[in-house]
Amino acid sequence: MTDTLGGTLPALPPGPGGPRELVLISGISGSGKSVALHALEDAGYFCVDNLPPELLRSYMQLQHPRYVERVAIAVDARAARSLPALVPLIAELRAEGVQIRPLFLDASTNTLVRRFSETRRPHPLSHPGQNETAQHALIEAIELERLLLAELREVSTVVDTSTLRPAGLRAQVRDLVSAPHDRLTVVFESFAFKYGVPLDADYVFDVRMLPNPYYVRELRPLSGRDEPVAKYLSEQPEADEMLSQIEVFLRRWLPALATDQRAYVTVAIGCTGGQHRSVYIVEQLARRFVGRNNAILTRHRELDAID
Repeated sequence: MTDTLGGTLPALPPGPGGPRELVLISGISGSGKSVALHALEDAGYFCVDNLPPELLRSYMQLQHPRYVERVAIAVDARAARSLPALVPLIAELRAEGVQIRPLFLDASTNTLVRRFSETRRPHPLSHPGQNETAQHALIEAIELERLLLAELREVSTVVDTSTLRPAGLRAQVRDLVSAPHDRLTVVFESFAFKYGVPLDADYVFDVRMLPNPYYVRELRPLSGRDEPVAKYLSEQPEADEMLSQIEVFLRRWLPALATDQRAYVTVAIGCTGGQHRSVYIVEQLARRFVGRNNAILTRHRELDAID
């Protein structure tokens, strides 16, 4: 067959231990690709950082089982000229039996600027002009990188690392790669609107109109995972109606996403503080969908940032 990156290469043979697994890590510089790669290395993957995309197929042809069964490869914008060919190559590798999981790490621009400022490392695409400040050049480089990686982001599972500590990112990456390959993975994520909508959300539901346990003194310090808060909200007709309507919507459209070759979908539930209502709704939705045709993961962005 003809390789999308140039040349004619044979299809990949089966790995000695069964279907090969490739986790392809990409994303915006400063979003945590090194942390994710180290998490996969600890989980038993053979990891390669900044492999030129032109070498991806050749690398996957290596026959030693250590190299072909569980591989994690990170690519970034330094390989800008080759990045457009990665999207069709992902489809080709899947057609040849490679269980490929593209993960795209992202973060808000403000977060990225702060991280680069703290580490004092230059952005790989940043080249300040004569009349530009360093911060202005950095923001321009981040936006250019977003543009270069936009197509790859569309076919990847997006992980928003804006509020994640390294331990949280490592845990999320491990959860995502351990999910079954043959089922759509649904991630239910709670968040606070006052801190922004998660960058990795596919669907966003606003539950701020529900009665707020924050205004009940004894419930204020608790979260939606605690029984008193869950009991309070379960007694509110609006909460039950909201749950039922979200459930009906997802049961109607999740099968269509699965047949569209989607591996993951993130359903974000937002309230004001990300502590009570959104957390409760996420926990209840997870219970309603677990054990069916989907793999279920839960995240609580604001609570996880505190833990």
